[in-house]
Amino acid sequence: MRKAFVAIAAFLVALTIMLGLYHPFLWWTFLFTGPFVLLGIYDLYQPKHSIVRNYPVFGRLRYFMEELRPKVYQYFVESDTNGKPFSRLNRSLIYQRAKKDNDTIPFGTQLDVYENGYEWLSHSIAAISHHELDVNPRVMVGGPDCKQPYAASIYNISAMSFGSLSQNAILALNGGAKMGGFAHNTGEGGISDYHTGPGGDLIWQIGTGYFGCRNPDGTFNPEAFAERSKMENVRMIEIKLSQGAKPGHGGMLPAKKVTPEVARIRLVKEGFDVNSPPAHSAFATPLEMIQFVKQLRELSQGKPVGIKLCIGRRTEFLAICKAMVDTGIYVDFITVDGGEGGTGAAPQEFS
Repeated sequence: MRKAFVAIAAFLVALTIMLGLYHPFLWWTFLFTGPFVLLGIYDLYQPKHSIVRNYPVFGRLRYFMEELRPKVYQYFVESDTNGKPFSRLNRSLIYQRAKKDNDTIPFGTQLDVYENGYEWLSHSIAAISHHELDVNPRVMVGGPDCKQPYAASIYNISAMSFGSLSQNAILALNGGAKMGGFAHNTGEGGISDYHTGPGGDLIWQIGTGYFGCRNPDGTFNPEAFAERSKMENVRMIEIKLSQGAKPGHGGMLPAKKVTPEVARIRLVKEGFDVNSPPAHSAFATPLEMIQFVKQLRELSQGKPVGIKLCIGRRTEFLAICKAMVDTGIYVDFITVDGGEGGTGAAPQEFS
């Protein structure tokens, strides 16, 4: 195809010259043939895409079709019920409720009610009016060691860091948490101004990188933690032991993403790679972890402290339970994560 392009380009150049010599007005045809030839010459020598290098100009059609494919699939192939991870029905419902439009539908459901995984609410012949119910059911989090227990909603926002999500997304999520009266988990990326601006309740997640409460060498900094944990918005602290996106390994924030703002929020050095180790440096055993929980609870002036983990080896979780029983020091809550990947840190194999 490279030789064919060279022949086509030579023919077009010769044709343009002949037409221009025949009539001066026809030199304008170079506006059409010139970009084609110049783009093809660039494609012949560019080092990034082998397809474009072997098929100058025409190889670019592949990338155009790849760009077009999701749109064609969404509008002409995908049904209302089979989209992943959210079907068109669910997306439409979210759009309607966000706009405060009518979100009811006539003529029954499009879903297969006999399919495995179908969800429903069981009916009762002795139903109670919602006016007689607690319209804002909450769960009190915090044991006897907590001086500031938190009445948590049964619906909250799970961990998603600033950086993986944009500032507008964080502002929207925290604003929604404020309006709905539920909590917003910061993710392990630290507490940004966008988390605190709207005024929603926060669950501050502490990962292996100790972002927002770390020393220059990446170890835990009690003073920095105490300063931030006393913020009024911070209602609970969550120690991230593991998550679905990173089973058995840490993460790396590349230098190009460590902007001045990110560096300030995470207490890291601007313009350098930032490593999140696979395990915590503040503790290595279940007993040490429980003592770390106690330390965080004291530094935060008695706010609830919990752990987040994926259940891998059953014996490891039982060891944590045994450590709590032996020491009499208990976590205030346990978050069990799924095995799939999260926002911005999941390799394809784990998503």
